[in-house]
Amino acid sequence: MKIVDLLTPARIQTDAEVGSKKRALEVLSEMLTTGDGELAAATVFNKLISRERLGSTGLGHGVALPHARIEGTDRALGALLRLEQGVDFDAFDKRPVDLMFALVVPEHFTDEHLQILADLAEMFSDQSLCDALRNAADPEQTYQELLDWHGRVKQA
Repeated sequence: MKIVDLLTPARIQTDAEVGSKKRALEVLSEMLTTGDGELAAATVFNKLISRERLGSTGLGHGVALPHARIEGTDRALGALLRLEQGVDFDAFDKRPVDLMFALVVPEHFTDEHLQILADLAEMFSDQSLCDALRNAADPEQTYQELLDWHGRVKQA
């Protein structure tokens, strides 16, 4: 599964003004459930918060990958949030997080969940991609940067 298949430009928000980790997770929950009759934002939020209590999903370098497995859905969904200003996410490097990719997968997606997280970690370890995402003008350009990155990686 390609990461870009988890997203649409409608589930990408750029330059959001969010002041806390909790509020960022609320926004991501709303983004993940907009237009999806299967999931409720409150359910997604509670799952994301529960996962964060186990340990921060902050990768470092200003990136976080909040994620959860959820009953009641049959497909994986992603949302990308870029913040105007980074927030404390309890990342190991103590840097504020300004790029967040939230992932929800069906409860039974154990292996798929781990593979998607590994792919996301690889993607967000590419500093040139992170720079491009931070400089993208809007959700459409952000989505195009992800498509371009995926095309380059598959050719390599």
